[in-house]
Amino acid sequence: MTMESAPVPGAGRATAVQAHTVHPPRRGDGGTRELGGGRSAARRAPAVQLLVADAAALALTFALCAPAGWPWPVIAVQAVAQPALHAYRGLYRLGLSPSVLSEVPALLGLGLLQWYVVTEVVEAWAPHHGTGWAVVAYAAAAQALLCASGRAVAHRIRHRAAVRNPLSTLIVGQGPVARQVTAALYGHPEYGLRPVGRVAAPGAPAEEPAARPDGVELPVLVTEQEVGRAVVQNGVRHAVFTAPPEATPGGAALFALLRGHGCRVWLVTGGTAVATRPAGGRPDHLWGFAAHPLQDGTHRPVSHAAKRAMDALLAGIGLVLVAPLMAVCALAVRLSDGPGVIFRQERVGRHGRPFVLLKFRTLRPADAQESATRWNVASDGRVSRVGRLLRRSSLDELPQLWNVLRGDMSLVGPRPERPFFVAQFSRTHPGYQARHRMPVGITGLAQVNGLRGDTSIEERARFDNRYIETWSLWQDACVLVRTAGSFFRLGGS
Repeated sequence: MTMESAPVPGAGRATAVQAHTVHPPRRGDGGTRELGGGRSAARRAPAVQLLVADAAALALTFALCAPAGWPWPVIAVQAVAQPALHAYRGLYRLGLSPSVLSEVPALLGLGLLQWYVVTEVVEAWAPHHGTGWAVVAYAAAAQALLCASGRAVAHRIRHRAAVRNPLSTLIVGQGPVARQVTAALYGHPEYGLRPVGRVAAPGAPAEEPAARPDGVELPVLVTEQEVGRAVVQNGVRHAVFTAPPEATPGGAALFALLRGHGCRVWLVTGGTAVATRPAGGRPDHLWGFAAHPLQDGTHRPVSHAAKRAMDALLAGIGLVLVAPLMAVCALAVRLSDGPGVIFRQERVGRHGRPFVLLKFRTLRPADAQESATRWNVASDGRVSRVGRLLRRSSLDELPQLWNVLRGDMSLVGPRPERPFFVAQFSRTHPGYQARHRMPVGITGLAQVNGLRGDTSIEERARFDNRYIETWSLWQDACVLVRTAGSFFRLGGS
């Protein structure tokens, strides 16, 4: 674990490189929607409309098909099971070209499964309310028809909203496919994507610039900084790759940057169909081009929600249990080193987002520059005996439970670093930047394997990426148990 501020081994006189900072979003002009709460609500609206349509269809199906006197618990369970089954089947994923007809087989199949299970449960629970196969088939067909009708209305509403208020989009790539995709989006506003820029590889040969319908040339972005600035200023919500990110110069870093800003990323392939398609998404199309949603390997919303819930619960309990110990630590710091018990420092979190990390102060840095660019203070003579004890026992990390409760961090994950070192290590250690795919943590797989303090950054990055690639809630629990077992072994940094 790196602390407030001996120089980095082999760092020499490396100059500071500022990490990319996301500035507060502003309201876009023209067809760009607002970032933040309004944008999130706009993105959720189509899915909510589909949920409402499905719920209305289920209610009407019960009114038409369910015999009078059915047990209410069974009806309530079915009301929960329907959206769960539809979500599992991917019926709430928002594609570029939704089609009710393509959804009918899934709606009918899930309806049959749902009503068959319900009738079997009713037969076992209340035999006098049992029904035959005819009722099951009739109810499943009616529910599928009503769901399809409601979804057709929802898709129509979404279509009109997309034409009126398209989302800003970046086109990543060059060549005929990039130009054709840009033209298709301008010519068919029903997709709801409005190109606001094209991303080209550094040093790529110049091409004839694409022009918008108003005759203004589409800006060409080259560096990650330009892309990040364009994403924020234009409220970009979609990015269309015309070649796989791994086959695009700098594509992996660009993909991580776009996903970090919350953009949906698509891979659009040209005239010749590819033999394989990216995993993790249903096939789609954009005016005849094959389109596939791209996700990174850590895109597991349900698992991450469970991880966040576990973090919040354990951090809340931990703050209550260790409050007396934290009070003793705070008093010891105050008596030993004077006022200013809590040390605050900017660190880089998931997807490169900065946050303020909290710790008990073990040394007062000379200035902000020293705090941001010195590696650690393990051998600094200014550290008091109280500070050394706190650092060696890792008790100085206890205030980070508040960071976990706030959502800045997780209990388990790669340790967060300062922007100066993130920029430096990302240039010199392959894979270092990739460790920001997951929330940063108080402890991690690298730390429980002894990689703390002045240890190899390359090995830390290797362990951090190994943790991300094999992540599970059970692995988090194992890391926490190993951390608890070594917490008071005086070997901190």
